[in-house]
Amino acid sequence: MSATANNPSNTTEQLSGARLLELYQTMVLSRYLDERVWLLNRQGKAAIAASAQGHEATQVACVEATDPSKDHYLIYYRQFAAMMALGTTPEEMLRGFLAKEDDPMSAARQFPLHGAHPRVDLFNFSNVIATQLPQAAGVALADKLKGSDAVTVVFFGDGASSQGDTHEAMNFAGVHKLPLIFFCENNRYAISVPIEKQMRVESVASRAVGYGFPGVLVDGTDVVAVHEVTKAAVDRARAGEGPTLIEASVERLLPHTTDDDHTRYRSAEDIAHMAERDPVKILSALLKRRDLLNDDSDAEIHAASKKRVNVATDTVDAEPYPSVDTMFDHVVDSVGGNF
Repeated sequence: MSATANNPSNTTEQLSGARLLELYQTMVLSRYLDERVWLLNRQGKAAIAASAQGHEATQVACVEATDPSKDHYLIYYRQFAAMMALGTTPEEMLRGFLAKEDDPMSAARQFPLHGAHPRVDLFNFSNVIATQLPQAAGVALADKLKGSDAVTVVFFGDGASSQGDTHEAMNFAGVHKLPLIFFCENNRYAISVPIEKQMRVESVASRAVGYGFPGVLVDGTDVVAVHEVTKAAVDRARAGEGPTLIEASVERLLPHTTDDDHTRYRSAEDIAHMAERDPVKILSALLKRRDLLNDDSDAEIHAASKKRVNVATDTVDAEPYPSVDTMFDHVVDSVGGNF
């Protein structure tokens, strides 16, 4: 059976008040950037986007519990907050969405945020569901063979957990006791398919016992709780004790992508319920209860984030698109002309 971590009141000392406030600032900035990308889509400037609204707390808390100077991260397409926590700038992300020539992920040759970002150690990924999991097992195996104490974190959604790649990756990781954290962001819908039509088990985390390693279910709207369980998994991996499966319960506050209409498959009651689990509002309330934030300072954080996104938008919007002359760069062999 999986363990459950939902009451972290006795572990809050792991995150200082100052650090919690910084994580909140990252979450707010991510939210404003996310909202801006959706507006750009509606203006016809950004082709498609998958929102991270509702996932921010679990992503920043997970990154906070790791060491970006040596650990590795294989993400999927709903990772605004994780990317920003790892050091990707709003300008860099907007260059991908607006298909500008300086897009660091793929030079505007793939979907937004698809490709790789060597500076912040984000590995190549795509929107083909679950392919990053066996790749993550390979990365973790390489580190183990080299004698490194680096940990690999692979993010995925509940829909990806129903793919065969997930079984193969978890089975392999369990057999070889790899330093790998399987981090499932369960928002209860695989596009439009509710979780009860994907699986007959209580939770994704309950599957871990079948692979011989721990599975933990945690409230993904709680920054402190997610940090606690991720830190334990990181420590376990560095000690050579193998992988952990973490299932963070979150809400997808918007449709699957900008091309989706979730009112066609979600009830009004469900949509109203998920709005009550907005992690930005939850962390804001926590900080205010601890006298780390008040209405005025909160307004200042929001104003600064909005300004930061406005500046980034103006900057990137004025930048050039890739030249037609570069259309076949990195696609066709420049010598032989072969694909």
